[in-house]
Amino acid sequence: MSKRTRMNRFLKLCWRAFGGRLILVLALIGILVLVPAGANGQLGLDPCCAIISAGLQSISGLLKSVVAKPLGQIQQIEQQGVSFEQQVVYPARAITNARGLAGQLQGQFRQMTRIYQLPTGSATLPTPQQLEQSLLSHSPQATSQVSARYTAVYGGVMSDQDAPQPVRDMVDATDAEAQSALKKAIEIDALADVELAAADQISQQIQSAAPGSAPILEAQAAAWNVRANAYTQSAMAELMRVRSMDLANSSAHVKLSAASNSALRNTTDHILGQTK
Repeated sequence: MSKRTRMNRFLKLCWRAFGGRLILVLALIGILVLVPAGANGQLGLDPCCAIISAGLQSISGLLKSVVAKPLGQIQQIEQQGVSFEQQVVYPARAITNARGLAGQLQGQFRQMTRIYQLPTGSATLPTPQQLEQSLLSHSPQATSQVSARYTAVYGGVMSDQDAPQPVRDMVDATDAEAQSALKKAIEIDALADVELAAADQISQQIQSAAPGSAPILEAQAAAWNVRANAYTQSAMAELMRVRSMDLANSSAHVKLSAASNSALRNTTDHILGQTK
């Protein structure tokens, strides 16, 4: 609750408690001020002074009996509200424990990051090592190197003299999907690095964040969680494409075998027909 809101609530409570009495007191002061000054009596006493003194005493009594008590009650309510905020809404001990836990989790996240960044390269020959270097680079710029290095390791599409056109088409489509999956894997690795950096930054902010900023950090974490889910779905879609290509290749092999059997049967029938 802001100071301005508390002040407005304080003024409303004051008005409800003794607004009418305050108007009466102000009216009495106005009457006393406007009373014309009379002549001094024989004993030297001014009746106006006596009236003013009596009025002031009455006002003092009203302030003590009418104003002071509600003000004390309002102050007590304010103190209870502050105590409730400090003990229930934003308890200092719970905030300290949460920040300590955030620091502990941040250390664990850093350890996980170091494990995640451990080298996993296993190729031993120069050409496969170049391809592996691109695939494990975590750099989107390395995707432009994949096609050439993939062809250097796995070879390119056969010429039309070495294989029939259906086989060449199938090999070309398989190589294209394989290279696409490898490039997508590099991009996902780069996105994972960005997500880890964002998670580390959010953890650092939580350690020094004020209680009121917790919803903002929670919204940031939720947004990154949505992005991470989107990247995961993209990776799953790429895996589905690879699996679909594998099934398509299996089906293509069966179809090519059937076509080869049909061609062999026709050739055999033609040869047997000529020998008769």
